[in-house]
Amino acid sequence: QVALVESGGGLVQAGGSLRLSCAASGMIGSINVLGWSRQAPGKQRELVARITSGGTTNYANSVKGRFTISRDNAKNTVYLQMNSLNAEDTAVYYCNAEVLGGAYWGQGTQVTVSS
Repeated sequence: QVALVESGGGLVQAGGSLRLSCAASGMIGSINVLGWSRQAPGKQRELVARITSGGTTNYANSVKGRFTISRDNAKNTVYLQMNSLNAEDTAVYYCNAEVLGGAYWGQGTQVTVSS
């Protein structure tokens, strides 16, 4: 089992920045990939960014150049630095951990960007 706890969401003005954190606990050694997804009202959940245990990153086209995912293996934490935020980034952001045969999800943290 892996438990994920997100923090760092909130209300920010357009053009501003936020940093999300996700602390993992439990069977840390089973985690292959850590990532962030988001779900806006009335829309499907979409992948925002992911980072492998080796440090390879992938981003959704909509956030490339604005968001940066990183991980601190010593703290078992993954971060999402979000810059130049706009109203379209408003969503609940979920942390996820991919393990062999499945995935775990956090409870989500709300990010609201005011225009």
